Amino acid sequence: MINIQIYPVTMLGTNCAYIKDAATGKAAVTDPGERSEKLMKQIKQDGGKLEYVLLTHGHYDHICYAKQLAELCGAKVVTGRLCNEFLSNTKYNGTAAHGILYTPFDADILLDDGDTFMLGETEFTYLSTPGHTIGCGVFLADGVMFAGDTLFCESYGRTDLPTGNEVQMMQSLKKLKELEGDYQVIPGHGPLTTLEHERRYNPLMSRL
Repeated sequence: MINIQIYPVTMLGTNCAYIKDAATGKAAVTDPGERSEKLMKQIKQDGGKLEYVLLTHGHYDHICYAKQLAELCGAKVVTGRLCNEFLSNTKYNGTAAHGILYTPFDADILLDDGDTFMLGETEFTYLSTPGHTIGCGVFLADGVMFAGDTLFCESYGRTDLPTGNEVQMMQSLKKLKELEGDYQVIPGHGPLTTLEHERRYNPLMSRL
């Protein structure tokens, strides 16, 4: 079982999630697009350590504090194999276009579609979901989907940025729709939702 707290970061309101395995206290953070003092205070209260920094994709509003956070907390940066180039390519990750000072880096652990790993006693599964970018993916654990910018509440990620692809987005949403059971969905931005709600009311997913 995992416990989750959401800390919105950046002007775009990125949902940065702090995840703790209830059995062991081991923790991870998703998509730290910038430093959150509230998050850092909570991590410090919990011992100051993280196992992982999980990146759903490589846009600046999801990655800009990832390397610093990992170094401060002794964590490994984890993302999809096709996302790694975004961490060093300022054209792809948007830092060049937005004039953001950024130091390129590489992830420590690269995942392929269907790969699993453990956070304490909780198993996480990575699914590759290209569309918003070629390197997008979601993390599944304990009935929760950390969806990044693939799936939003009654919406989905834009496909007009570098390596975005509308056909791939449709394929990725179909892949998520066909998962067994329901999931609480924590999107990259905006309100939380559920997979069942999106199956019924998402304007694209409901037609697939």
